[in-house]
Amino acid sequence: MKILVIGDIVGRPGRRALQELVPGLRREYGIALTIANGENAAHGFGITRDVAQEILAAGVDVITTGNHVWNKKEAERLVAEEPRVLRPANFPPGTPGAGSGVYPAAGGQPVGVVNLCGRIFMEPLDCPFRVGRAEVERLRQATPVVLVDMHAEATSEKLAMVWHLDGQASAVFGTHTHVATADARVTPRGTAAISDLGMTGPRDSILGIAPEVVVRRFLTQMPMRFDPAPGPVVLSGVVLDIDEANGRARGIERLERTVGVPDTEPDTEREDP
Repeated sequence: MKILVIGDIVGRPGRRALQELVPGLRREYGIALTIANGENAAHGFGITRDVAQEILAAGVDVITTGNHVWNKKEAERLVAEEPRVLRPANFPPGTPGAGSGVYPAAGGQPVGVVNLCGRIFMEPLDCPFRVGRAEVERLRQATPVVLVDMHAEATSEKLAMVWHLDGQASAVFGTHTHVATADARVTPRGTAAISDLGMTGPRDSILGIAPEVVVRRFLTQMPMRFDPAPGPVVLSGVVLDIDEANGRARGIERLERTVGVPDTEPDTEREDP
C-alpha cells in the first residue's frame, strides 16, 4: 500500500499546489490514501470549512492539524462535524472533534490516523506520549496500518515519539516547523519516520510568509500582518510503502515538487481569531 503524506499547507498558494500536483502524484505512485496537515491552510493560520472542502476536493483524504487549529472561529464547528479533519488527540477531554480515526483507503483497506501535538516550546497539553500510545493501541484493533502526525517544534520530541511507538505505528512523521529534514528512514521494527515533512507553500519565503514581512518583524519587534509570499510553490512530503497485512513499513521516499502558481486574486479568507 502506498500512502502520500503532505507537509503543512500554507494559504492559497499551498492549496493551489495541491490542486495542480496531487491528482498526478496519486496516479504516478498508485496512492491508496492521502494525508495532509492543514492547520496553516487558511491564509497561513488556521482552517475554515471552505478551505477544508477545497483540500479534500483536491484529492486529500484526511486533514490533520496542530496548535493553530482554532485560529479561525468556525474551526470548532468544522472539526466537530467533519470526521476527515482531525485536531490533536492530546487536547483535554471535552475539546470538540476527534484526534484520531479510521479511514478507508482505495480498495477498502482501513487506515488509522492519529494527530498529536508536542509540548516543548508550545502550549501545555496532555501528554502526547501516553495519549499517542493509547490511541495507536486502540486503532490497531481495527487495522494494522496506523499513521501518526506528531506536530511539534523540537526534533528531540518528534524522534522520541518515533522510538516510543517503534513497531506499533506504521509511520510517525513530524509537522509544524515547515523545513523538510533529511532523516527519512524505516526503523528496525518497521516504523517509517521523518522529523519533519516540510511545507506545501511559497518556495521563496520564510516558512511560507513573505520574507520582507518576517525580517521587518525581527528588526522592529512590531506586530506585522503575515501574508503568504508570492511566486513558485513547493509541495513537500513523503510516499510511504506499507505492508497492509502486518502494518510494517517497507519504505519511505522524500517527495518535493515545485510548481509555478500565480496568486493574484484578492484576499477574501483572512479572519483574525
